Amino acid sequence: MKKYIIVPALVLLTLQACVSKKVLLQSQKETAVLRQDNTDLANRNEALRGNVSDLDKNIETLKAKIRSLDNDIASLNNQNGQLGQQSASQQNQLSKTKEELQQQQQRLQQLLSLLERQRAQARELKDKMAEALKGFNSNDLTVIQKNGKVYVSLSENLLFPSGSAVVNAKGKDALSKLAAVLNLNTDIAVDIEGHTDSIPIRGRYTDNWDLSTARANSIIRILVSNYKVDPVNVIASGHSYFDPVESNSTSEGRSKNRRTEIILSPKLEEMYRLIEG
Repeated sequence: MKKYIIVPALVLLTLQACVSKKVLLQSQKETAVLRQDNTDLANRNEALRGNVSDLDKNIETLKAKIRSLDNDIASLNNQNGQLGQQSASQQNQLSKTKEELQQQQQRLQQLLSLLERQRAQARELKDKMAEALKGFNSNDLTVIQKNGKVYVSLSENLLFPSGSAVVNAKGKDALSKLAAVLNLNTDIAVDIEGHTDSIPIRGRYTDNWDLSTARANSIIRILVSNYKVDPVNVIASGHSYFDPVESNSTSEGRSKNRRTEIILSPKLEEMYRLIEG
């Protein structure tokens, strides 16, 4: 004769509730981790305001984060199925978490698209600048793409007499070609940085701060007054000898440090709006 074990309905309900609670607690724990990840990402995005550093690394990080969100959303779908017919509040909480993750994923996709677009714009701008300035000696002028920006580096020899902030004829020729590209690409921010070596300056200028700033200002005046570059797009700054590219302990290094860098950046208003949103 078969024997049957009768389990009270209350026990079954209690066991089912425990399983559901365990699933829900795990979901809440994962959600907290994801929200912390989102906070960390927001902090990294904040750095984009001043400088988009290591653009390729940022793009790869966003791609990895999007893949992670795909997995998290799939996990929530699975947990939602396990909860079955449990309370509406539990179902609603999981649905809300899933919706938040999907919104975050969409935002990251948009940011990734903007970063990739910026990289493509910088590459195109770099090619245009290199073509416009190809007639100059590579020791005096270089054009490189780095961190989503284009760096045009001009030597002191190309632009200025020693200890002077008066741009010479050859320098004005280079600036005219650079300005022609800028005037066809008006959505570019232009940051002009003056740099010197560490040898103390004598004469008209108080110190290397004074000289580096005066040189940057001279270039801006030529770009704006002579070649009609939009003044809204340009910024001048002097860095003295505190941002060298080579050691100041050798004459060759000091020669490379005496330079002006014109840094060209695609404007990022759309990216800023996305970050703030």
